[in-house]
Amino acid sequence: MSARRLLKAAEAIREVVSMAILTELRDPRVKNVTVLGVELSPDMREAKVAVSIMGSDSQQRTTLKGLQNASGFLQTRIAERIDTRYTPRLSFVIDEGVKKSVAVQQILDQIARERHPDTAEADTHKAGIEHSEAEQESP
Repeated sequence: MSARRLLKAAEAIREVVSMAILTELRDPRVKNVTVLGVELSPDMREAKVAVSIMGSDSQQRTTLKGLQNASGFLQTRIAERIDTRYTPRLSFVIDEGVKKSVAVQQILDQIARERHPDTAEADTHKAGIEHSEAEQESP
């Protein structure tokens, strides 16, 4: 199967899974989930769904179990909306990219404060003012 067709199918599966989680899934364990991408096997029988889950490690594990339990329901939604020979078996993996990028940003901010304490305090104060102004403007 061509790489382009696999990419299109993966994107279609991502959209279906994302919308089903957001609008149809009623499992209370599944919350704060963002579907980041789908990696399909070349024969389209297996799909790894990369998700970002906000919360503590225990909340992430609970949400991941909820998603794994709902995989049959989500596979049914895929079969209803996408016409393929096989409906891929879903597996969910947590993408740590968002968590790692936040950690890197915090480290960079700390280094900046250590190198230039006067500038960092001014930037922090300025950011706090901009943040409070944005909160006041939003209804």
